[in-house]
Amino acid sequence: MKLLALGAAAVAVAALGVLPGSASAEELPTFDFTDCPAPPANADPGTWRCEAFVSQGKLTIGDQEIPLGEMRLTFSEGRVNGQYAQVFGALRHAPARIPGLAGATLQLRYGGYSDFHSDDRRRGELDVYAVVRHPLLRKDCSIGTAAMPLHTVVHDDPAVPPRIISENPRTAFSGTVDPDLALPATTGCGVLGKLVDQRLGLPSPSGENAFHQASYVQYKPL
Repeated sequence: MKLLALGAAAVAVAALGVLPGSASAEELPTFDFTDCPAPPANADPGTWRCEAFVSQGKLTIGDQEIPLGEMRLTFSEGRVNGQYAQVFGALRHAPARIPGLAGATLQLRYGGYSDFHSDDRRRGELDVYAVVRHPLLRKDCSIGTAAMPLHTVVHDDPAVPPRIISENPRTAFSGTVDPDLALPATTGCGVLGKLVDQRLGLPSPSGENAFHQASYVQYKPL
């Protein structure tokens, strides 16, 4: 998933809550390669690199929009015996405030599966689940779970086309969207779970939701 001007791209990025001008090379985020996983022991020498993403995202449920703020994702990719291979690193996301639910936040976590090998059908796939926090909700409250995560398949966002910002180090920017994400009702929230579902419009079927990201990515040889 290569989550990757200024015209239409700037409009779309602004809609995601990115600060004006943040699509310019002069205002790149700080990339952190701490979570880069090492290549496997049988990796083909000289073929592996780490990719560090810094994204701004939003989740739309029906006619409701939840700004997700900054997300950071890392993984390594290369070849083993001449075949493409990858190793997941980490997904880091600070809790984001849920509009319309005072004191409630949503935090995305990795759901145990990823496939970042792009093809002509999609940019990549990732399993996640969303932890919902509020003082009156049980600590296990979530949309999806680690055992039954949300499966997101992302595609290029035509409103935010990919572009190369720098070749040294290689740095790119682009947008992705999953317009087919299905969202279940919350689980583990306790007696107020039905109220949360009502406020968020859950469950919500595929076609009624969208997961957008506008991402910078920087590459580091391993």
